[in-house]
Amino acid sequence: MRRQLHLNINILNSGFHGAAWRASSAGPDAFVDVGHYVTTAKIAERAAFDAVFLADTPSVTDRPEYRPFQALEPTIILATVAAHTRHIGLIGTASTTYNDPYNLARRFASLDLASGGRAGWNVVTTADAAASRNFGLDGAVAHASRYERAAEFTAVVKALWDSWEDGALIGDRATARFLDLDRLHAIDHAGPYYKVRGPLNVPRSAQGHPVVLQAGGSGDGRHLAALHAEAIFSVAHTPEEGRAFAADIRSRAAKFGRGPDEILFLPGLSTVIGGTEAEARRREEELWDLLPIDYALGRLAGLLQIDQERLALDRELPDYLPVPIDGMQTFFGATVHVARRDRLTVRQLIRKRGGSTGPRQVVGTPEQIADDIAAWFETGGADGFNLMPDVLPDGLETFADHVVPLLRRKGIFRDGYEGQTLRDHFALPRPVGRFTAAREASLGQAQQIA
Repeated sequence: MRRQLHLNINILNSGFHGAAWRASSAGPDAFVDVGHYVTTAKIAERAAFDAVFLADTPSVTDRPEYRPFQALEPTIILATVAAHTRHIGLIGTASTTYNDPYNLARRFASLDLASGGRAGWNVVTTADAAASRNFGLDGAVAHASRYERAAEFTAVVKALWDSWEDGALIGDRATARFLDLDRLHAIDHAGPYYKVRGPLNVPRSAQGHPVVLQAGGSGDGRHLAALHAEAIFSVAHTPEEGRAFAADIRSRAAKFGRGPDEILFLPGLSTVIGGTEAEARRREEELWDLLPIDYALGRLAGLLQIDQERLALDRELPDYLPVPIDGMQTFFGATVHVARRDRLTVRQLIRKRGGSTGPRQVVGTPEQIADDIAAWFETGGADGFNLMPDVLPDGLETFADHVVPLLRRKGIFRDGYEGQTLRDHFALPRPVGRFTAAREASLGQAQQIA
């Protein structure tokens, strides 16, 4: 089969731009209106997007005096979206630092079953100090410790998802036999951080188990991705960066016996679209007019973990900026790298980031956006993108109606869905559970002996 582009929509409440909520056709309460998420998801499904994606931080964050934040619990939103859609994948973020493996495994397995195999889990470790205080801690858990816990946590969740073999549920009314207990397994996990008996109390779904995604770009984050991720939300600003990141992860994954085609790479992409380039630039300027500069400065200072007073709008970043030991190292590194490479002033850096941090931003016509996406895809810079329109749902609707047809004309994006599960959309194989694999290996050995 010909390689196909993958597109997710990152529903950052009213949109990626810091002033999105002031420009959106949705109301100011959209961040807690599940109908807004359903509407956005339906637009994405009409365009045959692979999935909707929801970020999450369990705290009041992101300068709430200026901008809405991710507030509703992701699996609650996604369960509602599942009831109003038929095909689109449902990816939610959940922290390994502030959850329990059994409850999280059960929650996402339930979403997977309820949606017919459309669920995905974005694994995060949560660097936010405010979140830590909501769980009885005085500050963020140390970076290395977070990732050690995350590696074990994810292994436990996957083991629980595998604790039911296919065929465990018999449901034979004639014989009164409901479950085949030989195909139900305790995982008996005992590690440095977790002790879990198992099995899970729900069976496997149509896609086996939820797709595992990850977004860390630090050394520890890359190790975790190489171990467990099936798709990665990366930060790359040139195709060369995208290829280098993918090569590094694949090299690390090979050491764990994983093949080069087992992981998808989906950089973030923010878009500002106009009928002409001048219209796109005018839309961008109108959004800037709505954004308090104090918000943008404060957000950048928070990412860099420095006092806001150290940032002068029309000067470059301070010379000395140590990597935050327990902060968001991926976004820190990407932001500082672009600022140094392009010799950007703080004002230019903020604008390049849409008043936020992290992903690459493209401002232009539908043709320019489509050409940019195609260039990345065709040169191996990305397998697809985690799309972050400037304003939701407006920016997504423009992308769906004017960019997607151009991508189809180029022959790189599907005309419609060809399967039902998220794994179908991502062209990822259905995983064989470890207990099933062990049973099949044992049967094979028995047959050889016979």
